[in-house]
Amino acid sequence: MKMKKSLLALCLTAGLLASLPGVSLADVNIVPQDLSAAPAIPASALQQLQWTPVDQTNTQKTNLATTGQNLNVGDITGPVAAYSVPASIGELTITLSSEVNKESVFAPNVLVLDQNLTPAAYFPSSFFAYEEPGVMSANRLEGVIKLTPALGQQKLYLLVFTTHKDLQQTTTMVDPAKAYAKGNGNAVPDIPDPIARHGTTGELSLKVRTSSSSSILVGPLFGSKGPGPVTVGNTAAPAATYAAPAATVAAAPAPTYSAPAPAPVAAPAPAVKTEPVLNDTESYFNQAIKQAVDNGDVDKALKLLDEAERLGSTSARKTFISSVKGKG
Repeated sequence: MKMKKSLLALCLTAGLLASLPGVSLADVNIVPQDLSAAPAIPASALQQLQWTPVDQTNTQKTNLATTGQNLNVGDITGPVAAYSVPASIGELTITLSSEVNKESVFAPNVLVLDQNLTPAAYFPSSFFAYEEPGVMSANRLEGVIKLTPALGQQKLYLLVFTTHKDLQQTTTMVDPAKAYAKGNGNAVPDIPDPIARHGTTGELSLKVRTSSSSSILVGPLFGSKGPGPVTVGNTAAPAATYAAPAATVAAAPAPTYSAPAPAPVAAPAPAVKTEPVLNDTESYFNQAIKQAVDNGDVDKALKLLDEAERLGSTSARKTFISSVKGKG
């Protein structure tokens, strides 16, 4: 299948752990690429934020009351949290939790931005479902977002905030006695559940996991009849360099995409690259090339090879040849 340049962009999908109590399925059937409900934030305001780096080795804890930042734009109210996530290490699975504290909880909204700080997807507060407490976790609102960065993306940005509308709502929790009875197989007592009001501050936990074996393009791009993926960013144009207040975020120029030769196994010649590609990025492309060949999609493998060598890969061609020979 021929792929357009626009498909070589960041694609992302999202999943819910559970439905919010009292919210209909239609309310939580989120279409992330629909930015019509997202607040319009001037680029100058985004550039003034300090973006906290997050990697897959640590869980980022944020107390909005003490470390939140001010962003007085539109319907946004109270402090916000701003995170930067590396985008050159494969698929990202991001879990965001907001803990209930003394019957108050911060109802998060998440705006996803590409490496140029351009809004790409929006997950409103209805996306984050109530989760009962566990052995190692408390009452919380939680959602899982899966992002597959496009070729050339170096960083993604997540802006977490709440709105005036969210403050007018509440979350119904599960009474501890009910949870205990249910967990032990006893009769569940008929008692009212506690209500958590939505506040302007709270405790956030952000965890990022990666998978180097993920395909670059996900969703129904190869024949699936499911909903289309979210397309974010554009690898066909160089990415602008953005200097964050806390630290310099240098976005590398995105590679220019060109279609491979029509012959199924005639790989294009590599472009000259003065800087070596990162080991994680090299491994990411090699895995994707192997997977494409194993799936019989040589056209996709050729395009991956082309992009990898444009980024400076020295092993992608060898991986492609050995994979094709292995299928012969």
